[in-house]
Amino acid sequence: MRILLTLLSLLLLSVSPLQANDEFPGRSLYLDVKYITLDDLAKRYDDVVIVDVRSGYEYDTLHIKKAINISMTDADYMERMRQLREKNPNATIVTYCNGKTCMKSYKAARKAKQLGVENVVSFDAGIMDWAQNQPERSVLLGESPLDPGRLIPKSVFKQRLLDPQEFVSRANREKHMIVDARDPLQRAGYALFMGKERRASLADEKKMGELMAQAANSGKSMYIYDEAGKQVRWLMYRLEQQGVKDYYFMSGGTKAFYQQLRNDFASGE
Repeated sequence: MRILLTLLSLLLLSVSPLQANDEFPGRSLYLDVKYITLDDLAKRYDDVVIVDVRSGYEYDTLHIKKAINISMTDADYMERMRQLREKNPNATIVTYCNGKTCMKSYKAARKAKQLGVENVVSFDAGIMDWAQNQPERSVLLGESPLDPGRLIPKSVFKQRLLDPQEFVSRANREKHMIVDARDPLQRAGYALFMGKERRASLADEKKMGELMAQAANSGKSMYIYDEAGKQVRWLMYRLEQQGVKDYYFMSGGTKAFYQQLRNDFASGE
């Protein structure tokens, strides 16, 4: 019996790290990057420098209060990180992105370290967990503290997603507003609905706002697609704010659309 209990204890100990990695998959992929937990960041909030490494659009929608937005994809990312370190020579710099499966916070911390900016750690729980647990230290559409009830869970976002084939089928037979939300570089002149769609990148808040107002006033449905089907999640907050009730996104964006075309071609359908 004693041997059996010992074996069970060892089994439980061996399972725990795997469960942790399941919840935070990036921790096993970026072993060289240190991380900070939600509880620890809350305790050290006043003493650390927090950097939101997502796009400006995501940051403007929802971010940690006092966080600085330095997008990891910007050309001047490293220069700005170096300047930040010079202004805060002894402080820990904390990077964060959307959530537990978002790898940008790890990549940003690793990139900083590789180029000489030390003491950079990843807050890998991400903005959604933070906003739910620290609403008084969060900013939603310029307002703080935020009401946690206004946060849109991933499950609700998924209800607005349509498979690329279904998206196209419905777009071609219904009267509504189709919006290409990709930025000009992603678009590169290619349109999925030539002559039918409107173009307004997520960064162009004025134009996107005008389209949302038109849809809300006319009662039209909005069918919106981006490059990878992820950035549009943050558009939901503005759609709800503008009173647009009927809207859908292409699951996986144009990447999934073209992949589906390749699969169909390969299978001879």
